[in-house]
Amino acid sequence: MPHRIRRVVTGHDKSGKSVFVMDGKAPNVLEMASMPGVALTDLWRTKTAPASNAGNADAAVGRIVLEPPAGGTILRIVEIPPDSKWRKSADARKAFASIGAGGAPDHASADAMMHATATVDYIIVLKGEIWAILDTGEKRLEQGDVLIQRGTNHSWSVRTREPCVIAAVLVGAKPVGRLTRKKKAVGRR
Repeated sequence: MPHRIRRVVTGHDKSGKSVFVMDGKAPNVLEMASMPGVALTDLWRTKTAPASNAGNADAAVGRIVLEPPAGGTILRIVEIPPDSKWRKSADARKAFASIGAGGAPDHASADAMMHATATVDYIIVLKGEIWAILDTGEKRLEQGDVLIQRGTNHSWSVRTREPCVIAAVLVGAKPVGRLTRKKKAVGRR
């Protein structure tokens, strides 16, 4: 059962004064059936840059997908249990397909969870520790550490007995690296 995040959102009343428009548990939570114990909570999304602050509708409503639209953003909390609780039983193809990202995994990698996104991700470790794994190395990140993930092929590993909780701000970006090569190959078909 994922930790439910309290989300407080501001907006404007009819006269233009600032008001609180939402305060409660973030409703948009996806527990990944094909990755036991992994949960994504989308707190807010934008579709364009600059973003619109008009209206008071919940911008996080809707299906949780891996990437924001081009020029958009997602603020997401991700809970990842220890590898021992999910990695051997995870179905990477189903997991990525369930969040609209069937093309993200690197099927040539020995790590089934290795993937790339057309995003810049600001990852902040809120609780625990996690290993960021790239094609050519890995780094341990602890509570308070920040990773700037720039469209690179990557995977995650929690090698402790405690889960890790990260905050991620995903910003739509132009594809680079493997995703650029993949896009060119698709265009030649």
